[in-house]
Amino acid sequence: MTRTDPLDVPRPHAQLHFGVFFQGVNHWTIWSAPESGSQIDPASFRKVAQTAERGLFDAFFLGEGLRLREVDGKIHDLDVAGRPDALTQLAALAAVTRRIGLVSTSNSTFNEPADLARRLSGLDLLSEGRAGWNVVTTDNAWTGANFRRGGYLDHADRYRRAEEFLTVARALWDGWADGAVAGAQTASAWAAPGAVRQVRHRGPQFDVDLAPTLPRSAQGHPVIFQAGDSGEGRDFAARNADVIFSAHGNDFDDALAFADDIRTRLRAVGRPDDDLRILPGTEIIIGATEEEAREKKRWIRLQQVTPATALGIATLLWGIDLSDRDADGPLPAEDPVVAENDGSFGARRVADPRAVVAEWRAKAEAHGWSLRETVIALGPQRGHVGTPAGLADKFAHFVRHGALDGFNVTPYLIPDGLDDIVDLLVPELQERGVYRTEYTGTTLRDHLGLREPLTHRSAAERRQAG
Repeated sequence: MTRTDPLDVPRPHAQLHFGVFFQGVNHWTIWSAPESGSQIDPASFRKVAQTAERGLFDAFFLGEGLRLREVDGKIHDLDVAGRPDALTQLAALAAVTRRIGLVSTSNSTFNEPADLARRLSGLDLLSEGRAGWNVVTTDNAWTGANFRRGGYLDHADRYRRAEEFLTVARALWDGWADGAVAGAQTASAWAAPGAVRQVRHRGPQFDVDLAPTLPRSAQGHPVIFQAGDSGEGRDFAARNADVIFSAHGNDFDDALAFADDIRTRLRAVGRPDDDLRILPGTEIIIGATEEEAREKKRWIRLQQVTPATALGIATLLWGIDLSDRDADGPLPAEDPVVAENDGSFGARRVADPRAVVAEWRAKAEAHGWSLRETVIALGPQRGHVGTPAGLADKFAHFVRHGALDGFNVTPYLIPDGLDDIVDLLVPELQERGVYRTEYTGTTLRDHLGLREPLTHRSAAERRQAG
């Protein structure tokens, strides 16, 4: 891809943003290679966060796993697991970082707003305005069994709960007036009279009556992230979020279509169409040459999709136990068993397994693929592969033509998976003027170039935005 004259692009001064996503339960983080380090040692979290900060990333994100995954009632022991509580881990990282944002993935289905809002506010104060909250919802019974309510929440209900949850949380964060705390020892009182407002809320999900216990941080509110890709999820983000994650970051046209859809939804709710940062999740694989990058990708996929992992994925598709088969042999000859989804992880299968199996068989036969090669080739296609210069040109095109605002990067190795990005790709992006050369603010809201929190905007601003 050739470099584009700034006068020929719609967003000539747009800057690319990076976050790093330290995942929860997953099989994409390679744990079995000699190059891999511990997935749970505090030093690994610290190394990833400090490397990202050295690379001027906006934020460090922690995934959440409230329950180990299970397949047909058995613990799925091929996954990386063992993540500490996100807020606890991020509070520790606040002490060993200075600028990078710290974002907790915390569930609105199985928490309560008075408790979670206070803990997020505490992280925001301890980090001096660097906290964020990735608002996630859960509807499945296999996670719900860990909690008193258990069971399902319908898809629409979980977003209604999340929206009411966020409404209460924001009221709690706004409960302290600006300048509430005395600025000098000579003041007559530590807090001005009436500076702390009682929050009373009664709704379908929550009944809250309390006085908030913490003042706001330097950025006002924790930054709100959201990752739903359904219509309800996109609408929720348009009404409430500061940043939206997506799975639309590989292909330019697909990414641009997603971005245009989000901007349309923003305008529909009276927000400026640049009010929400779009950060697709991605994996970045770098080589000195294109051929080296492709070979590196092949090695990575073989490490991520081991024979046992390939058989586990095929078991979910076929609906029968394939653990004794040869992953490097042909696809199973049996037809898939279509099971009713009863809410357990093992029953969470694709909508039409017969059609998928037919496609797999046709392509495996055409290409001479084994079962494992088929899983790799036809499974989720993740990320970007190339040289530092080629990727920098590509990413500059994406961001300056409005397809996205940046990427939330998933390292395939812990703790050294960001080194190539920071040492090789970031300088190429900086050379093209598409990436910062230093932090220019102190808060996460500063890094992302966001406006003040939604509840702090005047009625005139909201009318003007509409």
